[in-house]
Amino acid sequence: MTADHMPEIIPIFPLTGALLLPFGQLPLNIFEPRYIALTEDALGAGRLMGLVQPVDAGSKKNNGVNDIYNTGCLGRITEFTDPGDGRYEIVLTGICRFMVEDELDLHRGYRRVTANYRPFLGDLESDEADIQNRDSLLAALRQYFDHQNLDADWDALNEVPDLVLVTTAAMGCPLQPEEKQLLLEANGLQGRAERLQTILEMAIHGNDLNSARH
Repeated sequence: MTADHMPEIIPIFPLTGALLLPFGQLPLNIFEPRYIALTEDALGAGRLMGLVQPVDAGSKKNNGVNDIYNTGCLGRITEFTDPGDGRYEIVLTGICRFMVEDELDLHRGYRRVTANYRPFLGDLESDEADIQNRDSLLAALRQYFDHQNLDADWDALNEVPDLVLVTTAAMGCPLQPEEKQLLLEANGLQGRAERLQTILEMAIHGNDLNSARH
């Protein structure tokens, strides 16, 4: 997809703790009526929607909806299943991050925003450059997975390209919503890899997020 084909107005799916990155794939189970409507509309309009995180569950606007972070990611529905029980199962593939310029009125119960992609047009090109901290990032991932009692296919992770490693780890690790947002907003693949390693190491040593911001 090119910049010319990305819509200015997009429907958004606010989801706490979910991270969608360019070239990443996020499975979603859609069951709320408003998001079923969003999905159906998106399927008829380029299969595009934005994923964003609410800022805080207790933070509400005047119309009763949650505030959202100013940076989200545009995704395309690349897999769609209708199990026949009133819900949809989709896979959203990340395309490009965006800044929220303005929020529009609700449409069929779901939210829409005006998106500005200009600061993130580099997301449209696959970053094939090697990250400088691959070995130390993998070491931090191993320690983090041991700390969280998680399993991984380390042979496969050792072989994947850096873009896949960083994107998969950032989206898949059970991090805090604020940490997910920090990874979304990171500058470039190297910046995201460094930030992810810092967050993992802080979690391993039991330190708080405020220290991981620096």
